[in-house]
Amino acid sequence: MTNASPTVYPYRLRIPGPISVPERVRQANAKPVVNHRGAEMRAILGEIQRLIKPLFGTQAPVLTFGSSGTGVMEASLVNVLAPGEKVLALVHGQFGERYAQIARALGAEVDVIESEWGQVPDPQQVAASLDKAQYRAVVTVHNESSTGAVTDLAGIGALLRDRDTLFLVDSISGLAGMELRQDEWGVDIAVTGSQKALMCPPGLGFASVSDKARKVIDRDDRCSRFYFDMRKALAGVDNNETAFTCPVSLLFGLHEALTMIHEEGLPQVFARHKRLSDALRAGCVALGLPAFGDQAAASRTVVVASVPEPLTGGAIVKHMYENYNTVIAGARNKLSGKVIRIGTMGQISEADILTDLHYLERTLTALGHDVPTPGCGVAAAMASLR
Repeated sequence: MTNASPTVYPYRLRIPGPISVPERVRQANAKPVVNHRGAEMRAILGEIQRLIKPLFGTQAPVLTFGSSGTGVMEASLVNVLAPGEKVLALVHGQFGERYAQIARALGAEVDVIESEWGQVPDPQQVAASLDKAQYRAVVTVHNESSTGAVTDLAGIGALLRDRDTLFLVDSISGLAGMELRQDEWGVDIAVTGSQKALMCPPGLGFASVSDKARKVIDRDDRCSRFYFDMRKALAGVDNNETAFTCPVSLLFGLHEALTMIHEEGLPQVFARHKRLSDALRAGCVALGLPAFGDQAAASRTVVVASVPEPLTGGAIVKHMYENYNTVIAGARNKLSGKVIRIGTMGQISEADILTDLHYLERTLTALGHDVPTPGCGVAAAMASLR
């Protein structure tokens, strides 16, 4: 591929999404386009329903949209809100902030419980807020990829099960890399995107809808909606059809990605993500980059490491790309310069993690950071993997 880096190293995309797309998925994306209303497409959409529901942990229909993840976040809100209704946003990072911003843009009155970044929402605080006001929805992020913290969805969902309030969850960077039990945990609408642990290019958004949420969606007094109208999408899902023209080629790729996930087995996929993220985190700590946030709630799909002064996250990201053609992420928010983020989602292996740490050690050394002992990051990761 063409890139701006003059190194001889192969291009490595190691950010927390979009991620590197496996060859099998790329080949599926390249299949000839078929009639989006024909029997071939209906068969693919039916198979996708069968294969994707276990990833959500639901028996509810999963709706497909040609959209980014942010699009289906908006869809989850525009279908359940009427202007002026109240939303409780549980914010512990950049994408929780985004959920709250979307709700405000739709005319909702938004109350925010903001946790320290790197920590997770406290169900007791949520319970106290629910006792003070009537909310149409509680919104939060399952896996906050800006901070690497995983929300206790079960604890919060239990508070809402016997209330009219709906529970809306962004699992864009969580689904398919860690367990989600939508039905068991009382999540009413869960949304995700194709470009992270689902191992596909960007462009597909998904939303699963509980019976409780569907009763609200079906009302005529909600916000104005057209393309993202879930009533239209729900009307066709049982017939394996989408309301509007679907991204045929992307759906071919998704079908292949889901097939790969089930070939490996969901428990094995989740265990691999945890094993590799633990190893990368251990390697970063050994190199002198402490893990960011509450490690009891650590993500399995992204490792977030603190950057000690006088180093900056941006300098590490720049050096990794310019010298090793390896693309990792910093932060585009109030953590800018303070952390680096490396994706541990999709079709990754031990070799990916060890290569990350090898290049990271060389980068830190070049930037003047005192690495405790040569090879200590790789050694710590290998010890974790044993």
